[in-house]
Amino acid sequence: MRQSMEALLRFSGYTVYSFATPHEFLWADVRVAPAIVISDMRMPGMSGVDLHKAMIERGRMIPFVYISAQSTLEQGIAAMKQGAVDFLIKLFDREDLLAAVVKAMEKDQRQMRQFIQKERHVQALGRLSKREKEVYGLLLQGYGNQQIVSALGIGLYTAKQYKSEVMRKLGVRSLAELLKFKADLDDDSASAGQPQARRLPGDAP
Repeated sequence: MRQSMEALLRFSGYTVYSFATPHEFLWADVRVAPAIVISDMRMPGMSGVDLHKAMIERGRMIPFVYISAQSTLEQGIAAMKQGAVDFLIKLFDREDLLAAVVKAMEKDQRQMRQFIQKERHVQALGRLSKREKEVYGLLLQGYGNQQIVSALGIGLYTAKQYKSEVMRKLGVRSLAELLKFKADLDDDSASAGQPQARRLPGDAP
């Protein structure tokens, strides 16, 4: 089955890394992106859920597609809680497999974009001076120019200058965009797209 899936996916234009056991996959530590893992649920020495958990513990939030002929309800629930994209029951047809792969790849690409955006936000925030970071914090609280003047004990012109620099360095033009900048920065899901492991179809990905 692994060889059959590998042939199908290669024919469909994907780069495929295939492994007979989960331990072989973990030792290989393949790093390409974007990518997905296709994993059997029951494998020698480690279940698909345990493999997925091992990847998460390594900080590699790669999308998983599970295949199984027989698995417990608990395994299915655990797989979904860990973020499984799809769960294919043997014998599935090729259309179902390809649809699951497309869905998972789109998820990884989306996570990568979020991760890159978050990294850019972190870098932009790091360019702020100490005083600009104070103004940034006050702006997030909805402070206007006069309130910033009172809070920091500075002149109105200086407050406006700091505000202008904060907006310029962060690449935002309004309070709404500033709030979205902060929301994107705080979004835990953005860190799920760390570009590390990837595109690894096979019984044990």
